[in-house]
Amino acid sequence: MARYQIILAYDGTDFQGFQRLKGGRSVQGEVEAALRRLNWAGKAILSAGRTDAGVHASGQVIAFDLDWAHSPETLRQALNAYLPEDVAAQAVKLAAPGFHPRYDALARTYHYRIFHHPVRDPLRERYAWRVDHPVDGQLLNAAAALLVGTHDFAAFGSPPKKGGRTVRSVHAADWVRGEQPDEWTFRVTANAFLYHMVRRMVYLTVRVGMGKLGLDQLAREIDGAEMTIPGLAPPGGLTLVHVQYPPDGQEHDGFVETLTASGENDSGEDVRH
Repeated sequence: MARYQIILAYDGTDFQGFQRLKGGRSVQGEVEAALRRLNWAGKAILSAGRTDAGVHASGQVIAFDLDWAHSPETLRQALNAYLPEDVAAQAVKLAAPGFHPRYDALARTYHYRIFHHPVRDPLRERYAWRVDHPVDGQLLNAAAALLVGTHDFAAFGSPPKKGGRTVRSVHAADWVRGEQPDEWTFRVTANAFLYHMVRRMVYLTVRVGMGKLGLDQLAREIDGAEMTIPGLAPPGGLTLVHVQYPPDGQEHDGFVETLTASGENDSGEDVRH
């Protein structure tokens, strides 16, 4: 029996979220069903975070124990043979017995895509938020800069447990141009996120970028104890792209080494968004 660490990608459009729940399709449920066909006898896989309904991932990290007599590469192939088309194992490796993808994580990175277009664009709107007003890049990044640092983000989301802490440390946040002239991508990295925190960040910074919200108003919202400006970006533009772990040689709670979504070697509490 060994513990395996997997980079998982999925299109979240047709899922009720990552977490297995009664009465709906979940990423966790699909992965566990595929594993059972490989004689997995566990009760539940471990994950780095529980993305919400409609949210995508290219760098979700999961782990499980499995009695497998073949190589990790063969396990990846076997698992993908049983997974549906909208879920895929990108990389598989052996992990230390105590590795936990959620509790061993140092940080998570999410990307959120928007674009401005006067009419519906079905091919893009599955993975991006079409906004009805052009945005100013300088204002977007001025707004994003206010989010960086350690703050009480109580006005941006709720903790996973009632009465839990709402202080989070945002390591980096910015907006960059997308592949097309009317596209922008929000990139944010933090030690952990509250429920809906990233989508709140996107909504408020986009309002600033449109000139509909002042930087001073955003600053007051960041410092506030409760939400005063309601609004949430839709889930389809959001993707979990990377989970950071300690680098090789610096074990943390049984961690051996980490993978990026591409499977290359590379150098914590997270909830649904």
